[in-house]
Amino acid sequence: MGVSGPMSHPDDAAWIAAAGAPRPADASSADIFPRYDRPVPAATATDDAADPDPQVQESVDVAEVVSSFEPVADDAQIHVDDAFDPIAEAQGTPDREVAEVDAVESDDATPGDQEIVPALIPKPAPAEAELGPTGRPRRVIPEPAVLNSHGPARVIAMCNQKGGVGKTTTTLNLGASLAEYGRRVLLVDLDPQGALSAGLGVPSHELDHTIYNLMLERNTTITDVLVPTRVPGLDLLPANIDLSAAEVQLINEVGREHTLARALRPMLHEYDYILIDCQPSLGLLTVNALACAHGVIMPVAAEFFSLRGVALLVDTIDKVKDRINPDLEVDGVLVTMFDGRTVHARDVVAMLVQRFGDEVYDTVVSRTVKFPETTVAGEPITTYAPTSPAAEAFRALAREVIAR
Repeated sequence: MGVSGPMSHPDDAAWIAAAGAPRPADASSADIFPRYDRPVPAATATDDAADPDPQVQESVDVAEVVSSFEPVADDAQIHVDDAFDPIAEAQGTPDREVAEVDAVESDDATPGDQEIVPALIPKPAPAEAELGPTGRPRRVIPEPAVLNSHGPARVIAMCNQKGGVGKTTTTLNLGASLAEYGRRVLLVDLDPQGALSAGLGVPSHELDHTIYNLMLERNTTITDVLVPTRVPGLDLLPANIDLSAAEVQLINEVGREHTLARALRPMLHEYDYILIDCQPSLGLLTVNALACAHGVIMPVAAEFFSLRGVALLVDTIDKVKDRINPDLEVDGVLVTMFDGRTVHARDVVAMLVQRFGDEVYDTVVSRTVKFPETTVAGEPITTYAPTSPAAEAFRALAREVIAR
């Protein structure tokens, strides 16, 4: 593109004068140096014979060459200007536009050539984009079917003797996600700290009847302890610090490992899922949960310390299966507190997949500040932040649990 106005170089006027073409007062750079879109006309023999002075003839030829150039019409300059506009280049001209310009300017281009320019053909996404955080292709899981009736319930224990791996968070939000899909869910708080009860806004320390009374008092029924939540289809059996005395009192009980199973038996046909939030230990309360459960979900934080306790937990599950509950099986391993930016987290996931294979859920729960906020709010993340990635992760986990 030319810049209008008189030329600023001092040698231009002298060069034009020497060529025999006086510079007009209103001449611009576009007039003196137009676009070279036409071939330079060749000198003829007639011109040479007309002027015997070679220097004069050379000057005349230069003047004729300069004067013979004409500015290209505006409509013919569109493609060239667009293709080489430095402002467009600085702003990042899309590849599709550049490809179209190249196709128009090419000498060999035909109307059909634009359809086969490689830049215009959509590039397939790389195979790595289809892989999930577990390093495997994501399995397509359909939406769960609508149920016409409820029960019998599948009892699932959230178990890991390592504390702070997300057992309570998983129990609460998985239960709420299952309820969203039309399943009736009962949450059992089997931790004396009462974190699950607090996470649902239930003041368990003020309650007269908790899971402790249901397990150890014969005159307490499950309806005395049952607490409905703000989530439709989701109920809770709360716990408080009283439950810490249960392990000592159960030592002398006959069939102490089946105490929780006897307490939950009347409600099995009322629910589709019963999720038990275990305490961070492998004591008698955890054994009670494993003794009445059909499956175990092991939440494992994407940290090395969480891996250390997995082998001991698997050994405990195998012992309970051999001696108490032959129907017990590992439903899956859930990776929690995942941070894909760190190599350490990805290595932990790779080791879990290598050890457990398809038992590792495709869903991975990442770290987010939303979980502590939901605890203060006393509701699951599916209602506190329903469109957040964490809420979508637990809905995906619920679909996997239902599909299995």
